[in-house]
Amino acid sequence: MLRSFLSFSGIFPKGQSEDQIDFESSGRFGVDENLERGNWALKADYLLSVVGYTVGLGNIWRFPFLLHKNGGGAFLIPYLIMLSLAGLPMFFMESSLGQFSSLGPGQVWKAVPILQGLGIIMFVASTFQGIYYNCIISYCMFYLFVSFRNPLPWSDCLSWSNANETCYTIPKDPACTFGFASGGQGTSDDCKKNATYQSRSEHYWDVVVLRRSGSINETGGIVWHLALCLFLSWSIVLVVLCKGIKFSGKVVYFAVTFPYVALILLLIRGLTLEGAFEGIEFYIGKRSNFSKLAEPEVWKDAASQILYSLSVSMGGVTALSSYNKFHNDCYSDTIVVGVFNSFTSLLIGFVIFSTLGHMAYADQLPVSEISQSGLGLIFLSYPEALLHLPISPIWSVLFYLMVITMALTSQIATVETLVTSIQDEFPTLLRKKRTQLVAVVCFVLYVLGLLLVTEAGIYWINLLDHYCSGWSLILIAVLELIALCIYGLNTFIKDIEMMIGRKHWLFWMWWRLCWLIVTPGLLTKVIAGLKPAPDWGPFLLKHRGARYEDQIDPEERIKCGNLPTISSSHYS
Repeated sequence: MLRSFLSFSGIFPKGQSEDQIDFESSGRFGVDENLERGNWALKADYLLSVVGYTVGLGNIWRFPFLLHKNGGGAFLIPYLIMLSLAGLPMFFMESSLGQFSSLGPGQVWKAVPILQGLGIIMFVASTFQGIYYNCIISYCMFYLFVSFRNPLPWSDCLSWSNANETCYTIPKDPACTFGFASGGQGTSDDCKKNATYQSRSEHYWDVVVLRRSGSINETGGIVWHLALCLFLSWSIVLVVLCKGIKFSGKVVYFAVTFPYVALILLLIRGLTLEGAFEGIEFYIGKRSNFSKLAEPEVWKDAASQILYSLSVSMGGVTALSSYNKFHNDCYSDTIVVGVFNSFTSLLIGFVIFSTLGHMAYADQLPVSEISQSGLGLIFLSYPEALLHLPISPIWSVLFYLMVITMALTSQIATVETLVTSIQDEFPTLLRKKRTQLVAVVCFVLYVLGLLLVTEAGIYWINLLDHYCSGWSLILIAVLELIALCIYGLNTFIKDIEMMIGRKHWLFWMWWRLCWLIVTPGLLTKVIAGLKPAPDWGPFLLKHRGARYEDQIDPEERIKCGNLPTISSSHYS
């Protein structure tokens, strides 16, 4: 099916089947280059682009805290197992499909007519991610610009706010800890009173950066400094993509390597601080709890993190691989990307927790009381920790520049997925109008993203991130594996061998088991184990406005430890 589809699409010359082509010699002399779509100039261009796509904000804000939550160093066992049994098989499958067909996700799944809608689902998922991901980058850009001030603007509440009654450098009541995310230990009234107390970085985030409204129902106006940063971010994406993959493939040489230089500098600085090893001990110390491995939730977290981190099921891997030369070794690429991605996640954890350990040491607080996950790490915990460093503006600029470049490489690849899918759908009309197409895509997504830079924008970002980049990706992965079985595993393996050469039957036995039994079984188990949403839904429960003020939760939901707060309501 896929081969006949490729012949129809012009990948194989008319009147000639793949059996009549000397692929060995064509790879040598470049006959198999796709002149209409183009190819990566160098293999390094592709590798750096796909590493930039897979290594993003999820490696910063999610992996370190999942590791701590699920037993510390013990979590590496299910993480590596899921990498081998779920992450790498999915990545290998998607990259092979894209490389063999020279088509993006929108077209390649037409080879399986009953599930050709998979390409549309991936397109929609990438669209939603493209909208909200750039809004998060705009937050980082704002922090980058204000970091050039000395002292940092969130170092003193009174320098930018008259809210002296609610903004403090540390919480007043130790019974209700930093951010109040983990629940208080005092009476309900005491906790409710202290819930209005915010750290200086938290108050700056709410009042100055977001101008956050009371709930998702109170949209408010556009926050113009964020709208301008969002425009700048989309302008960068436009400039990089409008000239095609030959240009974007060179941009990633800086955009992908710079974050690692910054990470090494931040790690060296963090390890030289007092209390740094307390943070590392909290992250991956000797207190690793191997009994956690008996809990199903730990394995679910490992599987979901692997898929999220490798960015499978979004169509980006297929789109980037579609520009590979036909005989590129996509198997070795899979191993390199998987190892590099996991190494980066571990490295970021050491950088984050070494600095948070110093902050905990300076404030004489446990690390658990100052650490947060999600966006709270980038915009609450780490900004507060930066205030404890000498010459803090320099480290703040370095940190946010690192986050921006790391996030932009993912965003550029996401938009490239959309552009590739549209061009493949209308090749005659749009193939030679790439600049105009990229401009239209960026403009439309910018306009749609303006809702996310209103006063209620953070609620929409949380909503999109929760529902568009969570369980839906696991479901798409399962459907991909079903489509692969319909297409035929033996046929697919022959297709791969046409590209990378023949392999021993034991080699293919492993991948057959993964694609046919192990990977779909694990992912189906993860989906079956997902907890149903609360009766209010996760966002109505946390962000009820005046419309729901007369509705009363069960008593257990209004205890002090479950009150919705700034930190807990933003990021879960």
